[in-house]
Amino acid sequence: MRILFLCLVLLTGQLSIASVLSNYLLPAPKALQIHEGQLQATSLTIHLPGTAVQWSKPLLHLLTNFEQTGIETKLLPTPALIGQSALSIIIDTQLKPQAYKLAISEYNIQLTGGSETGVYYGLLTLQQVGRYAVHHGYWPLVTILDDPDFERRGVMLDISRDKVPTMETLYGIVDKLASWKINELQLYTEHTFAYQNHQTVWQDASPMTAEQVQTLDAYCRRHYIDLVPNQNSFGHMKRWLIHEEYEHLAELPQPGKTIWGMMSRTSLSPVEPGSLELMQELYAELLPNFTSQYFNIGCDETVELGVGKSKALCQQKGKGRVYLDFVLELKEEVDKYNRTTQFWGDIILHHPELIPELPKDMVALIWGYEADYPFDKNCPKFQKAGLPYYVCPGTSTWNSIIGRNQNAFANLKNAAINGKQYGANGFLNTNWGDQGHWQPLSVCYPALLYGAALSWSVESNTEINIAQHVSLQVLNDTSGQSGTALVNLGNAYLKMHASTDNSNIFHQLLKRNSKSIKTDRWLKRINKTNTEATIAFIEQQLAAFQAAPIQCADADIVRQEVTQASTLALHACHLALAKLTTTNGQFDSLDAARKAELKQELEALIAQHETIWRMRNRDGGLADSANKMKAILKTYR
Repeated sequence: MRILFLCLVLLTGQLSIASVLSNYLLPAPKALQIHEGQLQATSLTIHLPGTAVQWSKPLLHLLTNFEQTGIETKLLPTPALIGQSALSIIIDTQLKPQAYKLAISEYNIQLTGGSETGVYYGLLTLQQVGRYAVHHGYWPLVTILDDPDFERRGVMLDISRDKVPTMETLYGIVDKLASWKINELQLYTEHTFAYQNHQTVWQDASPMTAEQVQTLDAYCRRHYIDLVPNQNSFGHMKRWLIHEEYEHLAELPQPGKTIWGMMSRTSLSPVEPGSLELMQELYAELLPNFTSQYFNIGCDETVELGVGKSKALCQQKGKGRVYLDFVLELKEEVDKYNRTTQFWGDIILHHPELIPELPKDMVALIWGYEADYPFDKNCPKFQKAGLPYYVCPGTSTWNSIIGRNQNAFANLKNAAINGKQYGANGFLNTNWGDQGHWQPLSVCYPALLYGAALSWSVESNTEINIAQHVSLQVLNDTSGQSGTALVNLGNAYLKMHASTDNSNIFHQLLKRNSKSIKTDRWLKRINKTNTEATIAFIEQQLAAFQAAPIQCADADIVRQEVTQASTLALHACHLALAKLTTTNGQFDSLDAARKAELKQELEALIAQHETIWRMRNRDGGLADSANKMKAILKTYR
């Protein structure tokens, strides 16, 4: 019985350590064993094979971890002597290139990677174990075997609607993504690259310059991240086509009826020779600044196709065929630079009979942003055709102000499970900026973090404590309070019990203020009880966030961002309560005093929006974003 009792005590202790340690390991590894005891070494010789300069950052963190836990270290380019305590780093090509094995025994640490990349990922994990050691006073004995489910694990940031981050902000984002083992970054671009002959398009956008792209590309490479060039090339070209000198390239120069209603000048016309010529020129200038072998040409949401100049051709050949022919012309241009073409898969999915015709050296990007998007039905279409593809869920932060976390987490999980099951090559988590990019970066962290974890290993990361990881990995808060509050704020929309498409009710309350809250198809779902409960919930979570012991380097900015987003959501709730008191649900029916009060609230929020914007982003795009808020202010008459 005593032996059984001791075994149970030891097992319970190991499970307890594993439970706490798991909060430090992100992504959670595929196989983790905790052994009895702890690292006893008081000094370690670190043997480094070769001169992998990319390892320098995690190694520096490790040296700090060792120092803070009383372990002296020295770096040597030669193997450790027999009997000497050592951290041995080995490359074993029998392992998969991104795989690693990590074993911390009583007097030694051994890290084996399938390549330099695998070693790098192992160092990141060892660094996280070291953080646990600093906080708990000892290094646990562990064995970890790990490798990713998806070869390509990416994040796409929207820098065209309307935020172009400063270089400092981009470096900080790369640091975070790299620590979560992300290995691909895209900056979604419509008009925010400084093309030499097209200043008219980007002059107010504070664009990325060629030199900045080259610098960022090098920074990403040092973090084992592939910076993939991105330039939309068919749809979403409004930032170009609104200008007179490009108007002739538009499919619909004048408004026409599309499946999205009346539109004009959002898509290039494939029957205009100048459309391809423009892309040829842009590719020639853009691509040499990147070392990536991939290029995302976009080509999504070409909703004007077949409505304007190409109508006759589409009627003759079929809209899908006209679309595919132009995409293949673009691919031919990309081929000249020995790059692999990525393209959004939404349009070709409307013409599934054409999917088998796609060249097998293209990569389709299947995007879908609702929790129930049918990845299970669409992934097999590309798998069966033998075409490489990514699953592309999203953070659900756009059109939401403070987030839409329940939807985001389910969307990310859905994409990861089906992507793995049906052989996707990559997982690309998208963070869009529709309608003014009102959500701050801090609001996006929970979904970015969870997406990174799932893209590494679906099974071991599905049930991780997202809030705890946000606290530790992002906000440097060991209490867990800040992450819990931030995740909860991103779920505040659920308290309203008023679902909306591709957005949340806070955003829609503002954008649809000219509508009646009692008759509008979305706003009429709102009632006083739920709105008051939501206000109380947001205020409670914001207070908890503000009181949390956040110690990250940008803590002051994070607090201001979360406060701004929460206060803007609260303002939307105040607007709802006011309109609910009227007989017709219209803002115009409010008394003058209440109108003035709401107007003053929004004016202050617009001013704060402009201040906070500049903390992480360039000035370009700010006027456009703020003007979208000011347009709402005009309805406060």
